[in-house]
Order: sequence, then structure tokens, then C-alpha cells
Amino acid sequence: MKSVVRPASARRWRPALSVVALCTAAAFAVVSPDSTSAQTLKRPDHTSLPTLGDTARADLSPVVERKLGEEIMRDIRRDRDYLDDEPIAEYLNNFGNGLVSAAPGARGETNADFTFFAVRDPQLNAFALPGGFIGSHSGLIIAAQSESELASVIAHEIGHVSQRHIARMLGQQRQDVLLPLASLILAALAAKGGSDAAMGVLMGGQGLAIHRQLSFSRDAEREADRVGFQIMEAGGYDTTGIVAFFRRLQTASKLYGELPAGLSNLSSHPLTQERITDMQARIREMPKKQRVDSLDFHLVRARIRVLQDQGEQGRRDTRTAFETQLKETHRQQQAGAQYGLAYLALKGGDLAGAQSWLDKARETVKPKEGVFSTASTVGDGAAMFAGLSIEIKMATAQPAAVQAQALQEAEAARQRYPLSRAIAHQYAEALILNNKFDDAARFLREQSQQYREEAKLHDLLAKTYAKQGKIALQHMSLAESYVLAGALPAAVAQLDLARKAGDVSFYDQAVIDARERELQARQKQEKEDEKDR
Repeated sequence: MKSVVRPASARRWRPALSVVALCTAAAFAVVSPDSTSAQTLKRPDHTSLPTLGDTARADLSPVVERKLGEEIMRDIRRDRDYLDDEPIAEYLNNFGNGLVSAAPGARGETNADFTFFAVRDPQLNAFALPGGFIGSHSGLIIAAQSESELASVIAHEIGHVSQRHIARMLGQQRQDVLLPLASLILAALAAKGGSDAAMGVLMGGQGLAIHRQLSFSRDAEREADRVGFQIMEAGGYDTTGIVAFFRRLQTASKLYGELPAGLSNLSSHPLTQERITDMQARIREMPKKQRVDSLDFHLVRARIRVLQDQGEQGRRDTRTAFETQLKETHRQQQAGAQYGLAYLALKGGDLAGAQSWLDKARETVKPKEGVFSTASTVGDGAAMFAGLSIEIKMATAQPAAVQAQALQEAEAARQRYPLSRAIAHQYAEALILNNKFDDAARFLREQSQQYREEAKLHDLLAKTYAKQGKIALQHMSLAESYVLAGALPAAVAQLDLARKAGDVSFYDQAVIDARERELQARQKQEKEDEKDR
């Protein structure tokens, strides 16, 4: 399945995901199942909508779903349009998991994890993958005018995940399933030549299976709308954000804009007036809620805007957008623009300008909102301000004295925001930058034991060991990073290099041998699994 979602550009990303959507009855791109019982997410209206997730619970286990999702995510993380930016990822995961927690029983009896991430794409779109992986396009986050609007889309995707719509598709269509999955792989490859070619492959002999899936998809969309509404209401968000964003999506007409003419009836998630009317009827029954957006929301939108297009024209357009935003009367929006200009200056190598704009952003929100009080709250912008300040001071063009200040700020930020993974990684990088290799190795070893799934910790540890001249340990750390990336042959190769290193100890040899046997067994099992697919 690795070829299913492996885009090499924004242009190829979109048609590939569109094909995936048609094959798997997607939400906004790819539906996602998870382990949650559909019955735990009660809908306000039980009269017209079946509980789609119940019928297939035994057909695709949560363990298999998660494994499939992790396999796809390995390819996505290698794509150049995957936004590997820690402040953005941290915000999306805090925000998304807050929505998950607001849904009654959203984690279900298996306590499944959700992972939220962003991809660089101007379309207003979001998608979910098997196992609870939910992605948002950069264009979607930039276009959202409030956290309630963003929540309306993410909650919709969580609805697809919690209802296990892929599992139902596979469970009900045992006779058809191999056809769409096979055409999915071919269509994803054909997407390299354009969406028309991909659609041609997809439609070749698959019409019946796709028709059945699309009939299910429209029901799934209505169910995800309703579950998403419940999640928003329980989380205290303004539910009018659903209709507001649906209207914006409908007006933009960007979803599935690349489908060939005449195939619009195949859209798996039509933004119909019926769906909008249904949401409006629900909203009328609920009391109006006012929710103040977090400052982090405005800062993350600014950061994503900078990263979305870093070409020369893109930078000019981004600067113009921020300068326009500076004229807003809302101080959070002004601070977001100033933060964006600081980040834009940093990306352009203007370190003095970056620091100046960051100082202005801090001052804009500091007087009344006190974002730098000792008892800071989640989402108040303080951690993101601290992270950008450290980032500016760690720039390679900075003198050693300024880089030393970066370490001091990183140490203070780590103490103040102990749960921030972005700050923890910056602290390790600041230690390495300031030649504190023993401290860095000690900190990273502790962190890698606590956060075993973070490949970056192993990469930083390998970098530290290289600086210390500990070659065997360097290769052993790189091996663990490759394991997390799903590159088992490369991991085994790194273990072999570690075994041959001149400084390898007897204890290291024993660890290497045991780990190599384990990885070889996993490789063998993966090959057997591929034969069974």
C-alpha cells in the first residue's frame, strides 16, 4: 500500500488523494476508521440515519487499521509537502485531541490515539487515514476565520474516524474490495501524469464497486456532520462555525476541483444545500455560544502562511497579507501579523528584523492579556513566542554570545513548558549548538526512554554522539530513527556499521545482536504480510 499516498508535489498530492477519496468513501479526502463504538457518540436525531460504524466492527480490527495508517504516514512524512514544523504540529495535536476529549467515548474501549498533522496545499481540505491520523491542508487553516470554523472540519473528520467507515466498507464489500484497492494503487501512480489519467484507470471496470461505496459515502457524510456537530457542542465551540465554513467551501468550489467535467456526480462528499440546511436546523435548537479564539490559533495561521509558499512571489504575497492584517483592530490578529512578519524575516535571513517584529508582537498582547504571567495558560501564545525567540537566537549567523542566550532561554522555557515537545527539542538543539554534548546526550537519552516514538530524539542523539566521537552509539541511534521511519533494511545496515565501529563495547555488541535479530524477524513478517494482501 506504500504507493497509495506518495505525492511528490502539491499538484500530484491533490489528485492522488482525490482518487483515494473515491475509493474509500472519504470525508474530505480519505475516511478514517478507528476503534470507537459508534453507539457512544449519540446523535440528536436517530430517525433517519443508520449507525454505519457498527456493522463492520469485526471485519477490520483497530490494530490492523493503526498499522495501515502508520504505513501510509511513513510515506507522507517523507513527502516535501508534509509540514514538519513542530509548533504547528503541537498546536494541531493539542487542538484536535481537545475535540476528541470533548466527544463522549471518543477514544472507545481500545483507547486509540489520534494524530493531527498539516500538509502544504492551498486547497480548503482535510482528510483522515486509517488508525486516527487526521491531516489538514495549509489552505484550510489559513482560510478558517475562527477556531470554531476549524473545529467544524476537524470534528467532522473525527466523526468519520469514530464511526469506522472504512471498516464498514471493507466489511460489506468483501466481493468488491480487491477491485477498488487494486485500482487505487494504479490510479495513485497514474496521478503522476494528471488527474484525467488517474480517473481513467479508476473508472476502468470499477464502476459497480465505486457506485456502492459512494452510496455509503453520502450516508457517512451526513453521519460525520452530525457527530461533528455533537463534538463541537460538547467542546463549547460556536456551532454556527459549521455553516459558515460550509458556505465558504461551497463558494470556493475547491473541493474536488480537479475532477474531469461530467464526473461531478461521483464526488464522495457533496457540499449540498441539504447538508447546510440540516446543520442550520440543528443550530437553531442550540443556545448561542461565544468562544474566544486562542492566541496560538492566530500565530499558527501566520506561521503556516509563511511556510505555504516560500517562493519569491509567495513571500511578497505573504508580506502583503500580513501588512493588511496589521490594520485590524483586534489585537490578537495584529499580533498574529507581527509574529508572521517576524517568522518571514527569519526565513529571509533578516535576524534583526525578526527580533524587532517578535518584540512588537509580544508588546501588542502583553498589556491586557498578560501572556507572560507565571501561570500561563495553554494557547496564550507564550510558548510560541518563546520558541520563535529561541529559533532566532540559534540562527547560524548569530554570534556565540547570542547563541548562548538561546540556551538560557531554552532552559527557562523547558522549565516553564515541560509538556511542550517543540521546546524540549529546541533545548536539546541549543545544548548541541553550545557544545554541551554531555548534557545533551544525558537529556536526550532520558527523553528517548520516555518518548520512544519520536524519531527526532534519536536523530539529535546520533548528532550528539557524532560530536563526541562515539561512532558505535551514533549508528545505533540512527538505527532507531530508521526503525521509526519504517526503513528496516536501513536500520539493520546501521546496526552492522555500529558492530564494526572501533569503539564498540562488549555490551553494545550484545545490544546490537539482539536488536538485529528482532528487526530481521520483523522484516520477515512484513514480507509475509505483503504476500497475504
